[in-house]
Amino acid sequence: MEPYKGLTAVAVPLDDANIDTGRIFPSRFLRKPRSAGYHNFLFRDARFDEAGSERPEFIMNRAPYRPARIVVAGANFACGSSREPAVYALVDAGFRCVIAPSFGEIFFSNCFRNGLLPVVLPAADVLELRRQLHEQPGAQMTVDLDAQHVSAPDGREYRFEIDPTRKLRLAQGLDDAALALAYLDEIAQFEQRHFSTWPWAAPRGNGAHG
Repeated sequence: MEPYKGLTAVAVPLDDANIDTGRIFPSRFLRKPRSAGYHNFLFRDARFDEAGSERPEFIMNRAPYRPARIVVAGANFACGSSREPAVYALVDAGFRCVIAPSFGEIFFSNCFRNGLLPVVLPAADVLELRRQLHEQPGAQMTVDLDAQHVSAPDGREYRFEIDPTRKLRLAQGLDDAALALAYLDEIAQFEQRHFSTWPWAAPRGNGAHG
């Protein structure tokens, strides 16, 4: 997973509340491997019509917002089912941060496992950010993970909170496997103590049982 560095990028406003994971990543694409390019399926039904042509009214299809790497969304973003491909699709499309007043709980947790930073800010602040982005299409924002603040197009800074462990995970680019490898010595010490106390529980070689 790529370590999370300072991010300054175009931001796109999504005004609807309760945008669910089925809208972000339609269920009919769940059987496709990620190598098929999950970015192609991001908001697929909102972005394209039945013939596969872009819908010009969808904001991500408008020229100023095409290079966006930050989403500023309505409340309860990515609610609904627990499909992790909703996170994959955003990451594969180049997004590194989603700002909203609230998130679907499972989506929120999945973000940290895949290098996507979910930022929770008060609803009034998020509304103000979206207002600025609508008034200045293509405007950039800055997300500083280290300092834990977001800079609006007008320069105002909004501080956000983040669990220290999740912050470390993003800053160092640690996925689940890498996080476990960082504690190999502690894991080995635990196993030694555990099997010293309960030797009968120790695994036997060559697949022996009983």
